[in-house]
Amino acid sequence: MPNASEPVRRPRLQDVAAEAGVSTASASLVLRGAPGPSAATRRRVLDTATRLGYRPDRTARYLARRRSGLLGVVMDVRSTFHAQLVEDVHEAADEHGYDLVLSTVTRTRDEERAVETLLDSRCEALILLGPELPVGRMRDLGRQLPVVAVGRPVPPVGIDVVRAADEVGVAQVVDHLVGLGHRRIVHVDGGRGVIAAARRGGYESAMHRHGLGEQLRMVPGDLTEESGARVARELLDAGDPLTAVVTYNDHSAVGVLDTLLRLGVDVPGQVSVVGFDDSPLARLAHIDLTTVSQESAELMRHAVAAVVDRLDGGRTESREVVVPPRLVVRGTTAPPSRGL
Repeated sequence: MPNASEPVRRPRLQDVAAEAGVSTASASLVLRGAPGPSAATRRRVLDTATRLGYRPDRTARYLARRRSGLLGVVMDVRSTFHAQLVEDVHEAADEHGYDLVLSTVTRTRDEERAVETLLDSRCEALILLGPELPVGRMRDLGRQLPVVAVGRPVPPVGIDVVRAADEVGVAQVVDHLVGLGHRRIVHVDGGRGVIAAARRGGYESAMHRHGLGEQLRMVPGDLTEESGARVARELLDAGDPLTAVVTYNDHSAVGVLDTLLRLGVDVPGQVSVVGFDDSPLARLAHIDLTTVSQESAELMRHAVAAVVDRLDGGRTESREVVVPPRLVVRGTTAPPSRGL
């Protein structure tokens, strides 16, 4: 009888084969789903593996092939949308037999350091969520291993791109608000960067398309709740006429909502507010934010598929996948009344 203090040994392939009364080679074929063994043998091996609690040693399998089986993911720990993407990429990677290594961007840890950590961890590929690295640096990384930029348009520099059509998403928002009767629609910008530029362009072109070019109003902002709160106070203090606010992302929208509600401005009675990303934050019952979904699960399926196609399929040419966004209407938008 084993000593209670001794660790329980993990069942091995040889244990399954011996218990099932087959050769190790036959057990391996069954557990890999390979052809050869009879239906009765397959059933006996699979039942035995389940009873013994056998799990394939993924690390050993990859080491035998001189591979790590690891995909590196860079995420901004402050972003609830990135948290959603990570949950979805875990599921997509697992379907293809890969594991993830996460490396975070924080207030004191930049994207370059996060990438270097993944390279040191022998990751086979990198998935960069909303990367801000210079294009030249991403080109250099793409020469070392497969790289996928998620969310950011990147010129053809040897890496893959998977993104939502940001400009289309913001245009959907403007269409929704105009359909409700809004005309004085303000856009809170996301600062510098190509993603912010695309969303800004979507707002501007949609306003012109609806004949509202003279109503264009873009206010500088960034990715944070603090930025949204500041912009809301500035708009109220300036007495700017508006009935709707379209923000760069959900965090900024929550900042706008918080300030408006604290100052007694009814949402959506007086002002409608719309975010972007459909992050978990937007879905909270007490926020109930109208926003744009980037279809995160689909983004991550395409990102992992692009990596697997390079690692296991041998593809070398760059690929860009653009996923159509989807407007999600909740409780922060309504027809305008008197506005501000």
